[in-house]
Amino acid sequence: MSAANKVGLGGSCHWCTEAIFQSLKGVLHVSQGWIASDDHPARFSEAVVVEFDAVRISLPTLIEIHLHTHSCTSDHAMRSKYRSAIYTFSDEQFSCANQAIDKLQTDFDQSIITEVIPFGRFKLNDEKYLGYYSKDPDKPFCKTFIEPKLKILLTRFSNEVDKDNAIRLSQTTPIR
Repeated sequence: MSAANKVGLGGSCHWCTEAIFQSLKGVLHVSQGWIASDDHPARFSEAVVVEFDAVRISLPTLIEIHLHTHSCTSDHAMRSKYRSAIYTFSDEQFSCANQAIDKLQTDFDQSIITEVIPFGRFKLNDEKYLGYYSKDPDKPFCKTFIEPKLKILLTRFSNEVDKDNAIRLSQTTPIR
């Protein structure tokens, strides 16, 4: 897979972000863990690396979904752990991501704080935490934090949801 078909996304819990992006058409694989940018190689934040088929889902669409499913305008106290970021793998992606954020700013009342930064390093989470939502969607954390984000996905981006994953997601939210 070429670097053009891979992007890092961070902003909320990596369990939440993983569940969202695993649910989309055109997403081939989601790796959940921690990402450091090349400007701060020792500063890791919870994030995912999304491998995608750019013919089936575009980078701007992935960014739009990302911004709408986490607090992209909130500079809360947990931002060092949950850095709101798009980690890019090329200059072209960097430019595309910045343009997408500029265009999407009109969707939000407050300024988007999401940073567009070059990808540096990735550390995969422990195996027991991978696929966290899909392994047990009835866990209290899943019900409290992941399901509301999946409801946004199903309501606002239903055309992007992979129908094979929709069966699992529809246990909590009806598909429209």
